Amino acid sequence: MALCCLIVDDNDRFREAARRLLEHEGITVVGEASTSAEAVRQAGELRPTVALVDIDLGEESGFDVASRLSHTTDVEPPSVILISTYSQRDFADMIEASPAVAFLPKPDLSARAIQEILERSGRD
Repeated sequence: MALCCLIVDDNDRFREAARRLLEHEGITVVGEASTSAEAVRQAGELRPTVALVDIDLGEESGFDVASRLSHTTDVEPPSVILISTYSQRDFADMIEASPAVAFLPKPDLSARAIQEILERSGRD
């Protein structure tokens, strides 16, 4: 299955690096957003199959973005994978309570990791 990805992160350099990496590995990056409003708008317009959402979006919370993306009613919502440079331990309870299918540390980001997460979650 071809994956279409939306990257939601407030760091321009990370978004560019993630786009290059994922596209090199065969994932189509359909959009990039740095705010929750951009993420929701682009998810509705571009209909990604997966959204990578940074937990720390500056003044916004990636958990709020994950919730908003997962509760989109007019389109099939993307599978949300929360990402961060912080440890999963730091946010374990919040990750578990979120609608995200998984957490992926930014250093471990790869097409293979995303595909494995989606297979485990039954969203492939």
